[in-house]
Amino acid sequence: MAGVKIRIVDWASYSEALSSIRHTVFVEEQGVPVELELDGEDASARHAAAFSDDGRLVGTGRMLASGKIGRMAVSQSMRRQGIGRALLDALVAEAKRLKLEEVSLGAQLPAVAFYERAGFKAYGDIFLDAGIDHKMMRLVLG
Repeated sequence: MAGVKIRIVDWASYSEALSSIRHTVFVEEQGVPVELELDGEDASARHAAAFSDDGRLVGTGRMLASGKIGRMAVSQSMRRQGIGRALLDALVAEAKRLKLEEVSLGAQLPAVAFYERAGFKAYGDIFLDAGIDHKMMRLVLG
């Protein structure tokens, strides 16, 4: 992950860049309908952003006030370099800073092992979200 910096950023200042990367990953690559990707919850969420050395946004994730993490997205050319884990760790650290008791997320099935390596535990049944199989996961903080 050399040269990548993770920061918690303000939606109002970074909405265009964050939306762009999410559109590419979710709408273009995964076929998620744009109306499902844009859910109206971004303005009140905490956003983690990964910036390359040249200042380009290469990844993002968000956390709602409830502690639900989502919209984890890394540019295709930057995947498998630890950026997703660094974004997740930044959001978990932010949850701890906010004194939340736990964080949760709906993981796409191929990503369950990724979240398990970060300490998350799966629970409940598989469910469909935007036509993609997911599993709920949680991490108790403390």
